[in-house]
Amino acid sequence: MKLIEQLLSGTVTSLEVFFLTLIMALPLGFLVALGRMSKVKVVRVLVDTYIQIMRGTPLLLQLLFFYFAPYYIFNASLPRFASAILAFVLNYAAYFGEIYRSGLQALDNGQREAAKVLGFSKSYTFIHIVLPQVVKNVLPSVGNEVITLVKDTALASTIGVVELFRIAQTASSRQFSTMPIFIAGVFYFIMNYLVSRVFDLLEKKMQY
Repeated sequence: MKLIEQLLSGTVTSLEVFFLTLIMALPLGFLVALGRMSKVKVVRVLVDTYIQIMRGTPLLLQLLFFYFAPYYIFNASLPRFASAILAFVLNYAAYFGEIYRSGLQALDNGQREAAKVLGFSKSYTFIHIVLPQVVKNVLPSVGNEVITLVKDTALASTIGVVELFRIAQTASSRQFSTMPIFIAGVFYFIMNYLVSRVFDLLEKKMQY
């Protein structure tokens, strides 16, 4: 029973990493998409370079970089949890940005032109015509990334964040048993199942 309580405590930390990453990465990803589509070449190149770095290097390496680099560069360290959140947010914002960009570019430009002819403002056109279609188109891809995020929270343990997988590893070593890791796997499955159900409901709601 004590093991379950410890795993539940670790699950809370994992959920904190999960939700904080989503809250910050989802809107940041939209800014990344706009930067990637910018007509200003400097902005476009900088954003593209950022995306290539984030998508071209392992999240594990990025976690280590954001935890250790500040010490060597600024002679100051970020807390482990803050380093983890920073790495997760910047990593997932790059992926979300590319998903949003594909959704925006897939939309027929004729709809914007028709809205302009009808006298709709750009803000009204974006909020009421463009955005609902983009959300519908990118929802499955976003859902896949969110499911991956649930599992990736385990990587936070590499820089000492005491989350679900870290506690399971410690308990497994202490008990000389793999059972705590298998139980943690059940916890991850339950979280992913709930996330999958939420996105299934959202997709059904967006079917119009």
